[in-house]
Amino acid sequence: MVTTLIGIGILLGVIVLLGLIMPKEMIIEKSISISRSLTEVYDFLKQTKNQDKFSVWNMADPNMKKEHRGSDGSVGFVYAWDSTNKNVGAGEQETKVLEENKRIEYELRFIRPMQNVAKSQFNLTASGGNQTTVMWGFYGPSKFPMNIMSPVFKNMLSKDLEKSLANLKNHLEK
Repeated sequence: MVTTLIGIGILLGVIVLLGLIMPKEMIIEKSISISRSLTEVYDFLKQTKNQDKFSVWNMADPNMKKEHRGSDGSVGFVYAWDSTNKNVGAGEQETKVLEENKRIEYELRFIRPMQNVAKSQFNLTASGGNQTTVMWGFYGPSKFPMNIMSPVFKNMLSKDLEKSLANLKNHLEK
């Protein structure tokens, strides 16, 4: 009995220690080079509806409910989604910054499967000739106890961003 209690105490201590030392923010940035002009890529990306053509999350549930508020391609536009697919969940994305041919920034408000608020952005740079480098970043808080699992979540999200960027490249270079 005493050994079991000591074991539980040590396990709880390790969990708390991990929670203290693991990052409190998740930062993921992935890039790809696309053979299209900076203006073409920016004009495509600023239309949130176009994420249906490359984002693995948008493509994961063709039956998800979508709602749009405002004018797509403008600051303040809100794209909301609701899916029964646990990997998609429910939430909304609001366009916060549109910096012509440079940056698009969103606020992500997740409702399900867990509540959280994060930031996502595209940074674009001309990389010579008819090439544009697109960096897609995701930045969000990682609170205890979820921060203990942040390496797993970061790996999963990194793969999703990479696949989505490859989809974007394939779509724009057709």
